[in-house]
Amino acid sequence: MTTKQLVLIKGTKDGLVLQLDDQCAYSDLLDELKRKVTEDGLEGQAEVTIQVGNRYCSQEQLKEILHIVQQSKHLKVSKIKSDVITIEECNQKLLKNQSATYIGIVRSGQELKAEGDLIVIGDVNPNGKVIAGGSIYVMGRLKGIAHAGVDGNRECVIAASWLEATHLMIADLMELMTNEVTILAERPEMECAYIHSNGHIAIDRLQDLRNLRPNLSTFKGGS
Repeated sequence: MTTKQLVLIKGTKDGLVLQLDDQCAYSDLLDELKRKVTEDGLEGQAEVTIQVGNRYCSQEQLKEILHIVQQSKHLKVSKIKSDVITIEECNQKLLKNQSATYIGIVRSGQELKAEGDLIVIGDVNPNGKVIAGGSIYVMGRLKGIAHAGVDGNRECVIAASWLEATHLMIADLMELMTNEVTILAERPEMECAYIHSNGHIAIDRLQDLRNLRPNLSTFKGGS
């Protein structure tokens, strides 16, 4: 019967990866890790990433693992990676995946923010500002300033029933609504702004959004 390896050493272009089993007993893992890092096959000095997977490790345990690996003169730890996230990180992800709905007018000088997607049922007046970590959907006239993907998500979009914004921003890009661009807003149909493959903000019909950003839709069902 083959004994399962609790520590796997893999070579990559960036150095070595120590992949630690995340299901076994912690004491068994440490015993095998000590054996692996003292093997005769190791030569020279290599950058190593320690991957602990889905095992939750306290700070003391991480220090213990780090100390064992650093006993080898052939290994230099560059980072420790974990697939476990903290409650705070989990809550932040949940917030960013949620939609916030605001019913009413965003008036001049008012600033409206959301962690995830933002839905405004009403107008955004000139000098009103709507900001979201996700996409922005205005079911009314968007005449002010809109900034979607404020944390850097370039896949976000800005959609409105009537797109007359003075400034459109998605992630780190900004589009001033010049006369040339506002011609598009004169068409009697809903529109959306997105980052085109050419790296600039483009405006198109809202009907095309499904093809432009197919990953925005998470609803499954129908017949």
